[in-house]
Amino acid sequence: MKFGQVEDPSQIDFTLPKDHPRTKEILKETQSKDFNVSIGCAKWNKTDLKGFYPKGTKDELTYYSTQFNSIELNATFYSMPSAEQVLTWKDKTPADFKFFPKIPNTVSHYRRLLNITDVVTQFATSVLNFDEKLGMVFLQLHDNFKPKDDERLEKFIQDWPKEVPLAIELRNSEWFADEEIFNKTMDLFEKHNITNIIVDTAGRRDMLHMRLTTPTAFIRYVGANAESDYTRLDDWLERIKLWKKEGLENLYFFVHQNIEKASPLLSAYFIEEVNKEFDMKIHVPVMAEVKTKF
Repeated sequence: MKFGQVEDPSQIDFTLPKDHPRTKEILKETQSKDFNVSIGCAKWNKTDLKGFYPKGTKDELTYYSTQFNSIELNATFYSMPSAEQVLTWKDKTPADFKFFPKIPNTVSHYRRLLNITDVVTQFATSVLNFDEKLGMVFLQLHDNFKPKDDERLEKFIQDWPKEVPLAIELRNSEWFADEEIFNKTMDLFEKHNITNIIVDTAGRRDMLHMRLTTPTAFIRYVGANAESDYTRLDDWLERIKLWKKEGLENLYFFVHQNIEKASPLLSAYFIEEVNKEFDMKIHVPVMAEVKTKF
């Protein structure tokens, strides 16, 4: 994942910003006492997760799902999944495994939220076959999709099938630069129960808006292949502790790297810390090949 990549990560201030004032209010409204945690990688293929799979692994997803409880399913961004494909993926995984499919780029990048009823219907129909294993789908808008097209975004949200939980990632800096635009968009998300994705990547600190719109924190964490990747995870744990105290119901945390090299290691570290802090028993993934952090 090269989005937000920088030449020298040591020059970046990775301090997490303060929460948006509305975040605490959103969490305070939570009635549930449950705390559900899904932590995973973005992909399951051997090419990306080098050293993760034991030699002779025949089915990568089957093995991956013994090590992680979820996957950020980027494959669906590039190719529309059929119902049969979804059922195949579903049947390969344990009962408590969750999928978080990305909405196809036909919707977000090629048609840019215009004339998409057919694609959205096909996608929603397919992913509903995950049944209880469907965590949440997410829309990643193009970097150049700007607030001038907010009417398209509003219509997309209004028309979205409510039985499919949805998160949205805004990327263009104009969404965050103007407080009035940002607050108007967040109000729209709140009204329709849309989860606002937070992206932590070195070169785009504006995407760390810390503005929750539901009691779900959907965080896409991009390591910079540096030692600071671990201290950044420590900072996230402190923030999540606060959010949990305030009423956070769901944590969806997906680990990427600019060069996918140690995502399972980063994930394992974070899972261990989450388990200790919240007295959980999430399986800690292991690398088939022992390697150093970087």
